[in-house]
Amino acid sequence: MSSRAHSAALVCILVGLVASVAAVVVHYQLATTPGYESFCDVNATFNCTQVYQSAYGRLLGVPVSILGAGYFAALLALVTLGRRLEALASYLLLAALVGLGFVLYLAWATFFVIGTLCLLCLATYAAVVGLFFIAGAAASVPMIDVPERLSRDLRRLVATPLALAACALVIGATAASAAFFPKDPAASTAVSGGATATAAERASAAAAAQAASEPPLTDEQKAQLRASYDQQPRMIVPADAEGAAVVVVKFNDYQCPPCRQTFELYEPIWARYAGKVKFISRDFPLEGECNASAPSGSHQAACEAAAAVRMARTVGKANEFEHWLFANQSSLSPELVKDGLKQVAGITDFDARYPSVIPAIKSDTALGASLGVQSTPTFFINGVRIPGGIAPRVLEYILEYEISKAAPAAVK
Repeated sequence: MSSRAHSAALVCILVGLVASVAAVVVHYQLATTPGYESFCDVNATFNCTQVYQSAYGRLLGVPVSILGAGYFAALLALVTLGRRLEALASYLLLAALVGLGFVLYLAWATFFVIGTLCLLCLATYAAVVGLFFIAGAAASVPMIDVPERLSRDLRRLVATPLALAACALVIGATAASAAFFPKDPAASTAVSGGATATAAERASAAAAAQAASEPPLTDEQKAQLRASYDQQPRMIVPADAEGAAVVVVKFNDYQCPPCRQTFELYEPIWARYAGKVKFISRDFPLEGECNASAPSGSHQAACEAAAAVRMARTVGKANEFEHWLFANQSSLSPELVKDGLKQVAGITDFDARYPSVIPAIKSDTALGASLGVQSTPTFFINGVRIPGGIAPRVLEYILEYEISKAAPAAVK
């Protein structure tokens, strides 16, 4: 591999590694720090929070950012220790092909499912694509000969103490990071058709399992949480508390995966704190038709879904229909929303009602924009903004903390 090609490949790998490590840090902060706003949350189109807290932010429970950091760290070890290997470019090409397949999958998810782009993710995609072309141009060993050469070169590398140490470091650091990384709210599997009751039961069971699996907060964690929370500014969020000590306002999009996750995980919490906590859901569809601050075409059924929930509310079926929407989130389209409204709420004149409902949705989105909402879900707890979702145990502690301020008592 020529010196020029080696240097170019090294640059791509370092770009990918830096972006992946930054993604790990951002994802960790989102999972542990209430109110954290990432530097890469630019607007509704470019928003890391949306991506990392979606169902595509993890693979088999492991954050994709950690897998990416491990991947690029392994490549860095390879180009550093295997500088003189004759088949180095072919090995990099093989690794880039594997990475490219994963990148195409994630790119599809971010572009067509989530509808939001992550700047750090785009940097890693570019690094993999760049490495693919550089290695492809530099490869001199036929791919058919790579397995035999790889086996021989691996035996040679593992005989070197430095290579063994680098391998152990990369594998150990990746495994440890994955094992000790805090959990995000877990996504449930969507179901099709009209299985609203089943979806609600599964969501409740998943929420209970998630809450039960979380260890209680330590006194030190509680102190850190209070300090972090109290540093956040309080904004004026118009809402009728109806006598509750705490008002929680959620800006929501029914095509947003983290919105589904938090809906399922937090619903039992709102029920437990009924009377003390007032929960209000506001519409913030990431669709230009009813949200001036959202890009057109990002979530093509989001406005229809928000309008349909408002229609279902007139016949007392809003909660059931929300469960239906989230259960069928992965396949939502305007026509499917209308069909679901017929099934769940018996409403057949969606098109006739739609124009009269849209102004109320636009009012919610305008309020959200004035409060600085850029992604969904965004929560306001007594005016304190918390973008994305937080672990149920953290949410409950914050609620208890706010309740204690309204009626002084020791927070357990």
